[in-house]
Amino acid sequence: MALVLIDTNLLIYLYDQNSPEKQKRSRFVLDQLQARGAGRVCVQSLSEFANTAIRKLLPIITAADVADQIETFSHIWPILYVTPIMVVDAVRGVRDHQLSFYDAQIWSCARFNQIPIVFSEDFQNGLILEGIRFVNPFAENFELEKWL
Repeated sequence: MALVLIDTNLLIYLYDQNSPEKQKRSRFVLDQLQARGAGRVCVQSLSEFANTAIRKLLPIITAADVADQIETFSHIWPILYVTPIMVVDAVRGVRDHQLSFYDAQIWSCARFNQIPIVFSEDFQNGLILEGIRFVNPFAENFELEKWL
């Protein structure tokens, strides 16, 4: 079984009523990752989820609901922490791979935790950087079974 790092957009779409197809896909993918014990979440994604959910999700989700959901996420999946060496490595990812800093930090978190796959719509689908493959779970041709 392959492990998958879950990027923020999967967590956000779980609550985004303005994108019903992505919400449905997100729920399916996250449910399958949970059932198989294959998902992992970086603490950065929890922070980004909180920020985006509180500021941008409509209808409005309360800060208390966001806190409850983060607590639920932390019981469902192992949470991976960002260390100073990962921050330095992320800067290298910006320099060497032209990633945005926060995308590079997700990449670094996957690398240091030996998680070969990142599910995200923020990277080029199929891109492989230093052994980490980025897969867009919202792509039309996405097949979950191929990655687990």
